[in-house]
Amino acid sequence: MKRSGILNAELSGALATLGHTDLLLVVDAGFPVPRDAHRVDLALAENLPDLRTVLGLIADELVVEGVVRAEDVPTHNPRLDAWLRERFTGAEFTTRPHAEVLGGLARQAKVVVRTGAFEPWGNIGLFCGVDAPRWFGGEGVVVPEQYASKV
Repeated sequence: MKRSGILNAELSGALATLGHTDLLLVVDAGFPVPRDAHRVDLALAENLPDLRTVLGLIADELVVEGVVRAEDVPTHNPRLDAWLRERFTGAEFTTRPHAEVLGGLARQAKVVVRTGAFEPWGNIGLFCGVDAPRWFGGEGVVVPEQYASKV
């Protein structure tokens, strides 16, 4: 039996497929998941599981170098935005128009994780990164400029 971390077999397996620059979307209960997307549906009931719990568990297992959310989040759901910035310190934050999150960004995602969240603008994209100290920490390895501050 797995000792810790994400116990859901489908979600754990989906996370294991992600590589550098891949996009994972963690979305609310009402998100229009594209038909052909790799969907991991965790929704059980209203706010079960909630967005922050799922994002927090995923953050413990992934290296995240970028966070993307709808441009409405900082002004219309500032508590979520503050939580994201606290949880994903060191990540680059960007915004996109809400319609793009629902459309083009959703089609770009390698995996879409649907939560039970009833949270306005609760659709968050995570761009996977690399563990720079482990990846570039070998003797004689030249660290690329974009990772130098992380080593």
